[in-house]
Amino acid sequence: MRIGLLTESGGPYASGEARGWRDRLVCGLTGHEFEVYALARDTAREPLPDGRIRTVHTAPLYGELPDEHRWWPGGVRPRGGRRGAAAGAGRRERRRFAQHFADLTAAFCGAPGEPSGPAADAADAGDASARGAGRKSAADAGAGRQADRFASGLYGLADLARATGALPELLRSETAVRVLEAACRASGAVAAARAAQVSDLLALTEALETALRPLSLDWYGDGPGGQHDGMPGGRYGTGRGLAGADLCHVTCGGPAALAGLLAKRFCSTPLLVTEYGVRLREHYLARAAAPLSAPVHALLAAFEGALATETYRSADLITPGSTRIRRWQERCGAPRDRLRTVYPGMDAGPFAAVPDAAADGTKTLVWVGTVAPEKDLIGLLHAFAQVRAAEPDATLRIIGSPGDDPEAPAYLAHCRALAAQLFPDEAADAVTVGDNPVSFEEIGDPGLPRPADAYEAGSVLVLSSVVGGFPRTLVEAMFCGRATVSTDVGAVCEVIGGTGLVVPPRNPRALAEACTALLGDPDRRARLGAAARARALELFTVEQNIAAFRGIYLELMSQIPVCHAERDVDGAPRLFARTAESHLPGQWSATGPSSAPQERGHTPSWARPPAGPDHAGPRVPAGMARTRGGGDA
Repeated sequence: MRIGLLTESGGPYASGEARGWRDRLVCGLTGHEFEVYALARDTAREPLPDGRIRTVHTAPLYGELPDEHRWWPGGVRPRGGRRGAAAGAGRRERRRFAQHFADLTAAFCGAPGEPSGPAADAADAGDASARGAGRKSAADAGAGRQADRFASGLYGLADLARATGALPELLRSETAVRVLEAACRASGAVAAARAAQVSDLLALTEALETALRPLSLDWYGDGPGGQHDGMPGGRYGTGRGLAGADLCHVTCGGPAALAGLLAKRFCSTPLLVTEYGVRLREHYLARAAAPLSAPVHALLAAFEGALATETYRSADLITPGSTRIRRWQERCGAPRDRLRTVYPGMDAGPFAAVPDAAADGTKTLVWVGTVAPEKDLIGLLHAFAQVRAAEPDATLRIIGSPGDDPEAPAYLAHCRALAAQLFPDEAADAVTVGDNPVSFEEIGDPGLPRPADAYEAGSVLVLSSVVGGFPRTLVEAMFCGRATVSTDVGAVCEVIGGTGLVVPPRNPRALAEACTALLGDPDRRARLGAAARARALELFTVEQNIAAFRGIYLELMSQIPVCHAERDVDGAPRLFARTAESHLPGQWSATGPSSAPQERGHTPSWARPPAGPDHAGPRVPAGMARTRGGGDA
């Protein structure tokens, strides 16, 4: 099976773990052929895991789209490149663009319609229950109309991109600004749209050109210089690009999912969407931190929400990484019958050799992660001050380095100063050098060469975050058989499942009481650690993840048995155009009591190969079966 992996790499929303999971998936599913299509900050070639990825196609997500990554009609680049393409977009193409772009912008700039018809009649009659049901049904109907209009504009722009190759220039043109302004000033537009100024409209059109960039890429068929009949209703004779893929697997939402939507829409390629983070929430947070005005931020958030809704509506199957992510997807319109939770796969091998926690009374708390303000190390230090009051021999090891957050180094320095203030160096007598019960370390230090050493160094793992997603460090501690104390954020409760203690975030007192309870009860720590290890090995291993996707791939292909090269006169795929028997050698004969034996060496007319270069063996009609030695097959 040929799988097209659609992802982002090197962007602000990409993470190293997403790429690690992709590599583990590719290396585990050895029976399939993978091609990676990545939107990246730069187009440098990525290293391929064990050579199992056939090719890697990259396109820049930022800046101007280079000519070599663009789709050109007929596979021929016009003279002058982008300027030639823009000049080739005549008045008719500009009118088409204005119509489709108006549908797209009106869908996320406007508000759902008011109740009408029976719903409005019930509301006028004063029936409270009917009025509430009418408002809900009207809101659902309005959201459905908005989603349909967004899809109409989106795929209309895709058609235009394949016909002219000038979509990026049109999205940056004065026509786009005027259409967007009309949508923002229209009746029913949201307040943020009505407040948009000219500078906001310019910034928004530029951001939309970047977000809609996959519509103009050359990923869907032959590249420049090749022969192509065009995507909508066309036929891909060579099977290159996503048009020749048996399955599109989107490993994140956002712009990367657009390529999968086009392959689904125009090539009938099954679409699988996997999200191991709340992608829409990540976009909201990133936009909020960006130097954008309130109208631009609100309208881009509305666009991202509409794109997520269309992605979930079109996907054949959606695999969230946790129940928390599943709830977000359901709120964005994902059908429940297409949702299936698949936990991220993590390699348990490096942690298999970690011994059980010592039962000799050692009382060491360990925190592992990336130092950032949302980890709430300040709250952890205040909680540890209460732990020391109850357990004077307790120690705390904070193992981690600052992340990409610009505030992380200053935050780490503040935590060090607070630890020195809360816990002055203690000494046994007047001549002994004092020691602080809190230590700050990093993986790779002389005493901690490997990540597994960090968990081996403590008897209880503490997670003190105030926000979070899927807790990787928690799972790694569970692999090591460690008891855990965690704050209730992200997917913590789902991962723990009763094998650890969970407390509210931003509550140092509750955190201290839970840590004190485990430090004073070695038997309880051992029981919880053993249960945590068994749960992690059952649910969160690489083998479990790979087995789940192996079954999902086969399930999707069994539901859509399409041969892309076989299409009827209307352009629709011909199901089962080539039977399985047509690939087997030997003679064929009719079965049944009325079948007459064939003369030796004579090939019946129905078994003779038809003329044409696409022949792949004899085609067997209904009622025919292969015979060997006079017996039925």
